[in-house]
Amino acid sequence: MNFGISPGNVAVHHGSCTAKVAVERRMKIAELVLRVLILGLGVAAAALVGLDSEVKVIFAITKKASFTDMKSLVFLVIANGIVAAYSLVQTVRCILGVITGSVLFSKPLAWVIFSGDQVMAYLTLAAVAAAVQSSVIGKFGQAELQWMKTCGFYPKFCNQIAEGLASSVVVSLCTVILSGISAYSLFRLYGGNKGKRNTRW
Repeated sequence: MNFGISPGNVAVHHGSCTAKVAVERRMKIAELVLRVLILGLGVAAAALVGLDSEVKVIFAITKKASFTDMKSLVFLVIANGIVAAYSLVQTVRCILGVITGSVLFSKPLAWVIFSGDQVMAYLTLAAVAAAVQSSVIGKFGQAELQWMKTCGFYPKFCNQIAEGLASSVVVSLCTVILSGISAYSLFRLYGGNKGKRNTRW
């Protein structure tokens, strides 16, 4: 461990500071990777679901399946669009932070990021839960309510929805992890101040 001598002839410990800097850098990189992943998968999920459709001719009657037929899928597309747009803004912030080497010390900004990440996490989880429930009914039907298995008529449509839903699940997991990172970034500011008050050099 390295020790330095301050102008007041008091020993200053540099090992813990170096470790903190290393941890902060890893957290920045992890946050940046997650936000880029959310941005890419969010756009992909919205496109897969939003552009999905299939036309079938049944007894000379043309039937078209579209994501707008299920409100939960509409909600999923909107949620992924919102999360992707939010992640774009946060990704730019993270890139600037990594380039400049700056550390987040503003408590109001930390609260805004923490609150935004929490909202995105709850939004994606709610959208995925609703879409999964509707997709299960579409796949297996609901005999008690006389709902047919729509995926038997529209296999291509359902397969593409499944791909979009899988991407959305990954997005929701990433937002949950990010909410934990932003919570750490926020509450370390309070813990750091407490530690400074109680430190005796």
